[in-house]
Amino acid sequence: MSDIELKQNENLNMSKEVVSDKEQNSFLRTSLGKVINLGLDLGIRALLPDLIEDGVIEIKNAIFEGGFKEGIDTAIQSAIDFGKSVTGIFTGKFENISQVQTAVKNGGIIDGVSNVIDWALNKATENGKIPYTISNTIRQGKNVILNNVTKNIENEFEKQLDSIEKLDKYTNNWKNYYNEHDFEGMEREYGKIKEKLEDVLPIENTIKEVRKIENLHMLVKNNNGNFNLSKEEVELAQKLVI
Repeated sequence: MSDIELKQNENLNMSKEVVSDKEQNSFLRTSLGKVINLGLDLGIRALLPDLIEDGVIEIKNAIFEGGFKEGIDTAIQSAIDFGKSVTGIFTGKFENISQVQTAVKNGGIIDGVSNVIDWALNKATENGKIPYTISNTIRQGKNVILNNVTKNIENEFEKQLDSIEKLDKYTNNWKNYYNEHDFEGMEREYGKIKEKLEDVLPIENTIKEVRKIENLHMLVKNNNGNFNLSKEEVELAQKLVI
């Protein structure tokens, strides 16, 4: 396979921008939004234990109609932006999960969630969607919700660290199989890498490493599992991620 053919290979990932801050922000808004929503759910159930499932759903729907989701999205983004500035992340992108943890904590995410809960409850109560007594119970017991949110966010970051650890393990396994010319083993680990990558915050170095593997994997696969690759092909496959 010539260099020209290699460059034209549509299976090779040649994106110049490996990770953007927009991608990271979108991932965090989605993942943190889910755990905050779970914290709200658990908090309502704890504060209003006599409510049946339909009642819990109705209250949650009323809070969401009050602008909870939109407010949470804004609170998360504000916490990320402020956290980056006070943490000294001037490139706009996180380089590891520890930076994200510090930025989110320093960005005041819990205070933001607290304000959004008050705002959404007020709106839902004013619109007659939630009785005042229930709204007041939730507001007075808001710390139950916020404690759940805090715990869920911490758990989410623990899951992120665990996912990255597993991803590192799978990439190292892939490299070992590649060096042993074991394509079946490569395929198995490559599948694990692709699956686990969906759970991980896109970090520049992590994504670069995975894309190098992806390019080399596709080279061998398109060569019918033949590892007889030229030095130039291998070097080019590794450079195409930059």
